[in-house]
Amino acid sequence: MTTAAPPPPSAPAAAPAEVPGKTLGVVGLVFAILIPLLGLILSLVAKSQSKKAGVPNGPAKAGIIVSIILLVIGIAVSIIVGISLATATSALLELCAGLEPGQYVTDTGVTVTCG
Repeated sequence: MTTAAPPPPSAPAAAPAEVPGKTLGVVGLVFAILIPLLGLILSLVAKSQSKKAGVPNGPAKAGIIVSIILLVIGIAVSIIVGISLATATSALLELCAGLEPGQYVTDTGVTVTCG
C-alpha cells in the first residue's frame, strides 16, 4: 500500500490590491466632520481617483454627503446669527438714539452704555 504524497503547500493568498483613493476617502470623511469644506474637497478628489480606477469608494461618497450637509447647516446658522446680531445692534442703536452718553438700565434690568 502506497501513501499518496501530501499536496504541495498552496501559495499564500495575495493581499487585495489597494483601492485608489480609498485612504484619501477615509481622510476626507474624517475632515468632513471636522472641517467640512476641506473634507468635501478631499472626498471629491478620492471619488475621482476611484472612479478612474473603476472601483467604488464608499468613504469618499459618505464624506461628500456629510460635508454638504454640514456646510448647509453651517451657512444657515451663520445667516441666523448674522440676522440676530444685526437686529440686536439695530435695537441698541435705536435705544441710544435720543439719549445722552452714559449708562442706562432698561425695563428688563439690562445695563446699556450709550456713547
